[in-house]
Amino acid sequence: MNLLADLGWLRRPPADIRDRFRSMAGNPNQPDIVSDTALIDIASYALDINQLTRVSRLATDRLKSPIDTVLTRFKLGLIGSGTMSLIAPAIAGSGPRHSTLLTVVEGDYGRALEESLSPTSSVRSAQPDGVLLALDYRDLHLDTAVADPDTAAGRVSAAFSHLQTIAENLRPSLKGPLLLQTVVPPMEPLFGSLDASECGSSRAMVTALNARIANWIREGDDVLVDTAGLANAVGLQNWHDPAQWHAAKLPFAQEMVPLYADLICRTIAAIRGKSRKCLVLDLDNTIWGGVVGDDGLEGIRLGQGSAEGEAFLAIQHMALEYRSRGIVLAVCSKNDDTIARQPFRAHPDMLLKEEHIAAFQANWNDKASNLRAISEQLNIGIESLVFLDDNPFEREQVRRELPLVAVPELPLEPALYPRVLTWAGYFEAVAISAEDRKRADFYQANATRSAVLASSSDMDSYLRSLDMLCTIRPFDGVGRARIAQLINRSNQFNLTTRRYTENEVAAMETAPDKFTMQVRLVDRFGDNGMISVVVFDKSVHAWTNDIWLMSCRVLGRRVEEAVLAHVCMAAKAEGVKSLIGHYIPSAKNGMVANHYGKLGFTLADESNDGGAVWVLELERYRPPELPMQITRQESTRVA
Repeated sequence: MNLLADLGWLRRPPADIRDRFRSMAGNPNQPDIVSDTALIDIASYALDINQLTRVSRLATDRLKSPIDTVLTRFKLGLIGSGTMSLIAPAIAGSGPRHSTLLTVVEGDYGRALEESLSPTSSVRSAQPDGVLLALDYRDLHLDTAVADPDTAAGRVSAAFSHLQTIAENLRPSLKGPLLLQTVVPPMEPLFGSLDASECGSSRAMVTALNARIANWIREGDDVLVDTAGLANAVGLQNWHDPAQWHAAKLPFAQEMVPLYADLICRTIAAIRGKSRKCLVLDLDNTIWGGVVGDDGLEGIRLGQGSAEGEAFLAIQHMALEYRSRGIVLAVCSKNDDTIARQPFRAHPDMLLKEEHIAAFQANWNDKASNLRAISEQLNIGIESLVFLDDNPFEREQVRRELPLVAVPELPLEPALYPRVLTWAGYFEAVAISAEDRKRADFYQANATRSAVLASSSDMDSYLRSLDMLCTIRPFDGVGRARIAQLINRSNQFNLTTRRYTENEVAAMETAPDKFTMQVRLVDRFGDNGMISVVVFDKSVHAWTNDIWLMSCRVLGRRVEEAVLAHVCMAAKAEGVKSLIGHYIPSAKNGMVANHYGKLGFTLADESNDGGAVWVLELERYRPPELPMQITRQESTRVA
């Protein structure tokens, strides 16, 4: 088994997979709409091209339903080299695995530049949410070696300019980012080992082009899809199939299509804010060898000096690497709590310590119940969790009870666990901000706050004891990326769940008819980072809410009252008479259905689907006394 090519982190399809497809398809004349969880479940097997095509048909039927869904929707334009007709359905079929319903619009074969130039082309006229630009080294004229460095540099510049031209032509029709693929080098080394240093070799020119692509992505708002990295990991010999290229112009081996489609879908999920946030670890035989309750502290296998012990150290090292980039760590173990904590406290070779773990559930409850408890304790959705457990029984129980939790299959060899975890793409990132890297610390501090609250008899005195400082300022270039990230990720405390790209956020910064707010909160336990984003549309007599979202980790701190006080003060200063608030219901934002009512708004209208319009007359509004210091700042400009 090839761990990567065979998507080894996914379950093998069951023997009755065809029967399941038939039952889900229903009556061909009037197909039933497949539930989201059923679609996610069947897409979460290691499916071949034909099976992915069947999932894509089910997903297409699901897209016809106006019912709100836990699956985000994304229209993807596909412009690439060679034949893309086999690849498009595989991408659409892989989408539900990553909580995404995809409509894939293919560009015409071999006409990438023409597709980008014409506003009436299939891709541009579709007004896609994003376009995947996937050109081959042969289409970019990097398949022939050249004799001198200047000619090689010219070839690379020409290829890069070609990509830039296509990208800029596409932008007017794009609602979101361009997904730009790195170029996979050829398999055959013309100069042997010298290919790496001979700047005129095809391999060296492709490497130089990929470096320019990476720099371009780093400086802008587009998204990198590292297909070259994937091909190198799986092996160029496995990736390239010359016979299929000559016969059908397939840009890579047909067997690689499911793996490639998964890469595209996990990237789109990251764009939509669907990447996972928390890695939940089992303990016995997952992060150390043996059972600590039976073998004792001295009997577990961990540490230098043995291959098995070093393998478990590597798993812990990977967990800490994830934590350093902001992934929250938790523990879910069937164990006595005191015994489970012993290695964290006393084993000299443990890399993970208790202070690294934001939620620690060690008891004799079933794993699904403990995962629910972790979700509630951290105040994140169950779909944010990845559960790593060596026990097949426990994995299947969690999948059955909690189908939205990601549960990777694990090989018998623990040394391969880090490889499975990284290549499964659960924590795929399209950008990493300073706040992303601090996320684990945010949740760690929140756990401390919760402990203080549990020992406090008075909520008001507890809030005042936090020494909170709330900073409010308009949208600006410094906060732009994080603002866009919150807009696209926040689902629960989100009044309208409207989504905007980073470019659209940038336009709001200077729009005269927009009142914008980014809100940060610091307390004595640490910096919570940016925790709220608010936008009101301005008119002479009333301001209407467009966006109002807040991080659930600061619920109950009265930040929403501080936000309203700031909006009211600004609106009154411009002679505005009232604020209008819209609540647009979604599958996840029921918790804020009465948000405006709690803040003193009056219900003005209510729709059959639960949506509502609320009004606040400003002459009646009186700002409350709040248990925090509020600082109002001007926007921070960037060059």
